[in-house]
Amino acid sequence: MAGEELHYEADGLKMNGALFRPAKGAGAAPGVLVFPEAFGLSAHALRVAERLAAELGYVALACDLWGERRQVTSLPEVMPMLQALMGDVGGMQARLTTPLQLLQAQAGVDAGRIAAIGFCFGGTCAFELATCSDIKAAIGFHSGLKVPSFGHGGAKGVTGKILAMTPLAQDDPAIPPDTRADFIRILTEAGVDWQMTLYGGVVHSFTNPEADKAGMPNVLRYDAKADRRSWMQMKGLLEEVFA
Repeated sequence: MAGEELHYEADGLKMNGALFRPAKGAGAAPGVLVFPEAFGLSAHALRVAERLAAELGYVALACDLWGERRQVTSLPEVMPMLQALMGDVGGMQARLTTPLQLLQAQAGVDAGRIAAIGFCFGGTCAFELATCSDIKAAIGFHSGLKVPSFGHGGAKGVTGKILAMTPLAQDDPAIPPDTRADFIRILTEAGVDWQMTLYGGVVHSFTNPEADKAGMPNVLRYDAKADRRSWMQMKGLLEEVFA
């Protein structure tokens, strides 16, 4: 599951991503960026990138978030880091557009067919990237819906399709109802092609088998059924935009 290490610099940090390629096929393959949860590039994101290559035939780049594959271990530690990054739109976009350009430059990648997916804060990253690039789709799993550039008219720059798959508001305290409503309103007013699927009976991190280790089942908990269903929904949209 190691993939091919790709080293790059973004926002003053030395990043270490992992590239996964499919078995050799005819022609250039689409590319998919994978943005991890807020805690940093983890085994979960690496496993997803590997599946995108092995099962779906895409070139996938699992992206570093904090530099040198640093993983943060607690919410109290990561929350100030997130707040600082969300308040620095230029720095945040640098951490997103640099791996995009790196993926587009890889041999065997169709630079005109790129999408981004992300988990929790990584979903926010995918949506933010859609405001400043021409990616074909941005897909978020149990993703944050406060996208920094949306507050400054950035949604008008979105040309790709948006898909958010999220728990019900009453089941996910991380995403209050007004945040979800603002996300929908902003995308609708901007004329973006968007979809949102609400998953009942699940909470944040429902795609991550390691979520249960946190010992906070009311906040972070894996759900195999929702994981499987959301993967199929992602697969369908990627097939659509890459056709």
